[in-house]
Amino acid sequence: MGRMAFVSWDWILRMQTHWMGVLLVAGALTLQTIAIVILLSRRRLVEKPLDTPIAIPDPSPVQATQETNEADQLCDLIRETTKLDPHRKPGQRLAAMVQSIFQLESVAILDVDLQEVYRVGDWSDDIEDVLQNICIFETIGDDRETGLSRRVLRMGNLPIGAMILRGEMRDRTASTLASIVAITFDRYHAFANESRTESARQTEQLRTTVLDSLAHAYKTPLTAIGAASEGLSALGNLSPSQAGLVALIDEQTSLLNRLTTRLLKTARLQASDMIPHAEKVAVAPLIEDVVASLRDPLSSFAVKVAISRDDLTIRCDRSLLVALLTQYVDNAAKYSIAGTTVTIGAAEHAAEVMFSVHSVGPVIPPSDFERVFDRYYRSSSPNNKVPGTGIGLSVARRTAQAQGGHVWVTSDATKGTTFYASLPTAPLAPVPQGSNRS
Repeated sequence: MGRMAFVSWDWILRMQTHWMGVLLVAGALTLQTIAIVILLSRRRLVEKPLDTPIAIPDPSPVQATQETNEADQLCDLIRETTKLDPHRKPGQRLAAMVQSIFQLESVAILDVDLQEVYRVGDWSDDIEDVLQNICIFETIGDDRETGLSRRVLRMGNLPIGAMILRGEMRDRTASTLASIVAITFDRYHAFANESRTESARQTEQLRTTVLDSLAHAYKTPLTAIGAASEGLSALGNLSPSQAGLVALIDEQTSLLNRLTTRLLKTARLQASDMIPHAEKVAVAPLIEDVVASLRDPLSSFAVKVAISRDDLTIRCDRSLLVALLTQYVDNAAKYSIAGTTVTIGAAEHAAEVMFSVHSVGPVIPPSDFERVFDRYYRSSSPNNKVPGTGIGLSVARRTAQAQGGHVWVTSDATKGTTFYASLPTAPLAPVPQGSNRS
């Protein structure tokens, strides 16, 4: 197997969100159509006498007229809601349309998702609290004396808002009206979620582009600084203070170079066209290379390597696995207590190889177990005083996901902190970003 290509998960998630929105709108329109058919059928039953008599009381002329009028009003409302821009908040328009079409004194609607209240007519200052109580405690009902109708807006069993009406309206019509308002709210939320997803994707794409450009821009001056420093050292005849300054330049140039390389890797790992190159990799020599590359940061620690068997191999992209383990080990060197042991492990379990890096240092709160793998996130632990960018662990996660693997962490005061990465022994489809094992 030479190369393993995959489709961008950003694209897949974006398409899933788009089609979910489309299906939701289609479902809403279907429900609205059904409502129109039912209302028209009821209207015909009122207007047309039945051939076969049924033992039910005949509706009074007033009642028949009221039912006909309300059926027409509901049909008008449904038609108007389909004309609303799905990308704009519908609440205030809905409240105004309900009042106008049904000739009500006042209308107030709560959208729980947006935590906004839309009102038309005269209401007291505590109307928001009233609507919240209706939604939370389901205090629905119709009060004939005050002319108030209270309804919970639902999508399935999920309350998404509340509505209170003041004016003459039958209870069945108020319930139907609440369903129409709920469907309209849910349609807006579906489109809003799609827009937020697309906006987040574009922001992330811009951020990746900027990272890549900055990293490339820094590479040239860093190379020049490094070359100049080596030239100064080669000249010789430097005083101790001069030699110290040259050594400091070398040290900081190497640090900046490593950070720049990491930024480049981060940008490339976020690219949708990244193609891992799978090959047979011997685990023991790879770990030895990682430890050797971090000899200086690990100088204050005892390093232990625990591999289930000496000839353990895995088919993966070697450079990506090196990047992952390098980040884990470098992280351990930064946060561990000096003089403790850093343990690097690898063991085969079923069809995957599980890598681990254990260290003793500040405890990561359980609430941060997943978030520490997010780009730019730093642990909220008060003991976290080590400077950093919050980039490295996001790189580790992406390298695992690119090869069908996943990452997670455990941490407590007794057992210490262990970062894990599990990769399939043979390449699989990549895992979506943000999918970690708990």
